[in-house]
Amino acid sequence: MFTLIFATVAALVLYREWNTSYAELLIYATPGFFAFGLFSLPAGWLADRWSRDGMMAVFFIGIGLAAVVTGFSQTPMQIGMGLFAVGMFAAIYHPVGLTIVTTQWHNTGMRIAVNGVWGNLGVASAALITGFLIDFSSWRMAFIAPGIFALLVGIAYISLRWSSIRTERRHAANTTDDKAEAKGQPELRGVIIRIFIIVFLTTAMGSMIFQATTFALPKIFEERLHGLAMQLSIWIDAAPAAGHDDLATVIGWLAFVVFATASVAQLLVGRMLDRYGPRPVFMTVAAFQLVFFSLMPGLTDMLALGAALGFMLGAFGQIPINDYMVGKIAQGTYKARIYAVRFVVGFTVLAASLPLIAWVYQNWGFDVLFRILAGISAGILLVVIMLPKQLPAAVEQIENEQPNKFEY
Repeated sequence: MFTLIFATVAALVLYREWNTSYAELLIYATPGFFAFGLFSLPAGWLADRWSRDGMMAVFFIGIGLAAVVTGFSQTPMQIGMGLFAVGMFAAIYHPVGLTIVTTQWHNTGMRIAVNGVWGNLGVASAALITGFLIDFSSWRMAFIAPGIFALLVGIAYISLRWSSIRTERRHAANTTDDKAEAKGQPELRGVIIRIFIIVFLTTAMGSMIFQATTFALPKIFEERLHGLAMQLSIWIDAAPAAGHDDLATVIGWLAFVVFATASVAQLLVGRMLDRYGPRPVFMTVAAFQLVFFSLMPGLTDMLALGAALGFMLGAFGQIPINDYMVGKIAQGTYKARIYAVRFVVGFTVLAASLPLIAWVYQNWGFDVLFRILAGISAGILLVVIMLPKQLPAAVEQIENEQPNKFEY
C-alpha cells in the first residue's frame, strides 16, 4: 500500500499542482523502488542473525515515520527522498514476513496465497484510500494518515510479540540446516539450481508486469474509463452535478474493485499449487496474462475494465508461485536471505521499469505498453516450460520430516 500511494497522487493531483508531467514525476519514485529491492538483502540477513519479529517491528515503525515525513514534502526532490525512506523500510516485509509464513507448517501454497490476498488488498487500498483522502482532505493526508496507522500497528506488534523478539535469537541458534542432505546429492542439486534460475528469471519478468499494472492502473483508468467514471459519479453523487473535474474517488473505487477481485485469484492458485505443483499452474497464469494484454489496446470503458480485470487476475495469480517454490526448496536458517535475494532481483527490476513505463507512455501511450507486456508474458511462458513437472521429491520428503507444530 505505502509504495503505491504516490502512484495515485502523481496520476490525479501532483502533475497539476506542481505543473510537472506525469512521466517526469515517475522519475522521483524510482529511487524508492530501488531501495525496496536493495534493502531486502540486509533485512533478510538481520532477520536470520537477530530476530524476525524484531525486524517486523522496525518495519511498521519505520515505514510509518517515513510516510508521515513524506506528507510534508514541498518539492519533487523532497518527495523522492521521502519515497526512498518508505522503500527502505518496505523492503523488510517480503524476506522477513514470508519467512515467518513459510516456516514449520504444511500447505505452503495456500498459506502464501492467503498472505498474498492481504498484500493485494493493500495494493487495492492504495488507490481507494488515496483517492478518498485527495477528494475529502489533501494528497498530503494520503501519506500522513496511513503513516500514523502504521505507527499504531507497530506499537501493538511490539507489545504482542515482545517475548518472541527477546527469545527468537536463542531458538534460531539451535536450528540446523535441514537441507544439508539435499545439497550433498549432485543430481538433486542440479535440479534445484535450474529451478532457482527459472525463479529469478520469471521474478524479473513478472516484476515488470506487476509494476506496470499496479503503478500505472490509476492513470490507465483515468484515460480509458473516463466516460464510465463520469456516469458513476453522477449516479452516486460523488462529484458536483456540473463539471466533474475531480473524479479521484470514483477512479480509486474502480481500481480497488479490480485489485480486490483479482487478488482472489491467489487463493485458487494456492490451492492448485498444493495439488498439482508449480509448472502447470504457472503456464496457465502466463497464458492468461498473454491473452488479456493482447486484447487491451484500443479498449475503453466497460471493455477496458473487463480486460484490465483479466490481466490483473494473471498478474496477481503469478505472485504466490515463485514464493511457493522458494519456500519448498529453501529451508533452515538461511531462508530469509534466500527470499531476500529473490526480492532484490524482483524489486530492482520493478524500480528500473518505472523509467521504461514513463518513456513508453510519453512517446507512444499505453497501447504500446500493453503490447510489450504481452511479449513479456510470452517470455515467461517459454521459461516456465523448462520447470520440472514436480519439485524434487527428496526436498519435499526432507521438509515433510520436519516437526509439524500447526496445521493450516
